[in-house]
Amino acid sequence: MIKVKLFDQEHEKDLELEMNKFLEKIDEQKLIDIKYNVAAIQEEEDEQIYCFSSMVIYRK
Repeated sequence: MIKVKLFDQEHEKDLELEMNKFLEKIDEQKLIDIKYNVAAIQEEEDEQIYCFSSMVIYRK
């Protein structure tokens, strides 16, 4: 069975930590792919908000 795990954080280091915790639990041979995305949103008063997200595709 193929599964996905989604991750979403405002800081890239938080995303990295969360993903590494999850990946430690998965057999490396069952890992299929990792997709990564960054989005930046311009807020009022010149503040930018970032969204770092990823999707891990793996076999269960």
